[in-house]
Amino acid sequence: MDSQKYIKGYIERAKKAQAEFEKMSQEEVDRAVQTIGRVVFENAQYLAEIAVEETGMGNAEDKYAKNRQKAGIVWNNLRGKKSRGILETDPNTGITTVAKPMGVVAAITPCTNPIVTPMSNAMFALKCGNAIIITPHHKSVRCSTKVVEMMNEALKSEGYPENLIQILGEHSRENTRNLISSADVVVATGGGGMVKAAYSSGRPALGVGAGNVQCIIDEAYDYKEAIPKIVKGRSYDYGIICSAEQSVICPEADFENILKEFEANDGYVVRDAGDLDKLRSALFEDGKVNGHSVGQSCQKIAELAGLEIPADTKVIVAVAEGTGLTDSLGGEKMAPVISAYAYKDLEDGIRIAAENLEKDGKGHSVSFHSDCEENIAKVGESLCVSRFVINQCSANSAGGSYFNGLNPTNTLGCGSWGHNSISENLNYHHLMNVSRIARFMPNNHVPSEEELWG
Repeated sequence: MDSQKYIKGYIERAKKAQAEFEKMSQEEVDRAVQTIGRVVFENAQYLAEIAVEETGMGNAEDKYAKNRQKAGIVWNNLRGKKSRGILETDPNTGITTVAKPMGVVAAITPCTNPIVTPMSNAMFALKCGNAIIITPHHKSVRCSTKVVEMMNEALKSEGYPENLIQILGEHSRENTRNLISSADVVVATGGGGMVKAAYSSGRPALGVGAGNVQCIIDEAYDYKEAIPKIVKGRSYDYGIICSAEQSVICPEADFENILKEFEANDGYVVRDAGDLDKLRSALFEDGKVNGHSVGQSCQKIAELAGLEIPADTKVIVAVAEGTGLTDSLGGEKMAPVISAYAYKDLEDGIRIAAENLEKDGKGHSVSFHSDCEENIAKVGESLCVSRFVINQCSANSAGGSYFNGLNPTNTLGCGSWGHNSISENLNYHHLMNVSRIARFMPNNHVPSEEELWG
């Protein structure tokens, strides 16, 4: 197969569809975006089941909840927001901003979120009048293709142009490489290799970094309030969410009681040196994540490690022997296993988090459980991540929720710390070109030399 010719066909179809679509009104564009979200919301159970069946990762119950939640919060965030034509005129500057499409978006999507990432990328792209071509992970081709087919059927029934959303039918690195070098803008959500390729494509690119969310419990905070949220986050979809808690960093005085509280919330604590080695071997192989552990239940992880745990265990708590600089347990774990650390004071807790982030996840997210605004500010100023979630389950909130102001997304930028171009949650405005009309402002004040330099 001639890859360049093959991809050229996708680009030409996308450009034709986009040229028709960009002539449509804001109301028509928004109805298309709503239609995409509704497809996933109304078919959440089916799409969850086929995703688990194909990828073998996560669990259908959590994916069902994720499909419905993400479809709802993304649409809720997008509805009513202007993204076509004149946006506003600033009377102070005289600048009028005009929204225009970027054109054809190429989106690389992961097997860990094979339904909601194509959905949200398509919603963001169409919101701005673009067309989108998706290249999914090879482990999730069937389920990602199915959701795109369902979206297209719904759009066709409402009279929208064909090929606004396409997905590659033939999958290879060469095809992906040719796609991302031919589109107008690239969105890459997935492994570091794919993200790096996107930034090397010669096209504007929006990629994301690895997660390794550090969760700190403040000294004066009621840990009984925090632990259920942390367990929920770490166990969610069997630990494959990039925004899920990876390490819990606790005040030394409460450490033993916190471990007991984990046990009271269906956690299993591992602290024996030999058992910790077994756990490391189950989670990592040659310094990298062991593929057999990704998105598996605690019971499967215990089986891989040769450990016996209660049947109802939701999260394995590993009392780490060092930070990520010396202990692999301080890095990102794609399973419902959380590392536990004790800190002497908050400064020490921040140090532990920073060292773990140096291993993995710098620029991504930190979860902090605290009622002290001074300490919240201190943590926020000290750690190099793009988002801090306060007193929330990070897995369900760092990517935006009804209960915080972060943009709902499945693509979380990590800034220059994570070698990304954005340090915020990907949103529709990242896929929008903006023209600026600058008016002559004859009455503007021109400062004197004394004002400038005196």
